[in-house]
Amino acid sequence: MKQQVHVYYSGRVQGVGFRYTAVDLAESLGITGWVRNLSDGRVEILAEAQEDDLKIFLDRIRDGFSVYIRNTQIDWKPAIGEFSDFTITN
Repeated sequence: MKQQVHVYYSGRVQGVGFRYTAVDLAESLGITGWVRNLSDGRVEILAEAQEDDLKIFLDRIRDGFSVYIRNTQIDWKPAIGEFSDFTITN
């Protein structure tokens, strides 16, 4: 079943390649959605895919950026199918 995950990462998560890594990981797993930097220093991700693929995606982000992430806020919902790819947005 496809799910949507909305995630906010805080810490020292900007300027460390976070968004570009998220795009690469998402593309490799067939995940759609977007990632963006927020003016308060956090990174926001909205992604849709099969739940197992999203869990792998989140695990790989956590593993790759654990030294930079201080807090993670995650909200799961059913997918709505509005995305065709995974991009960096404003």
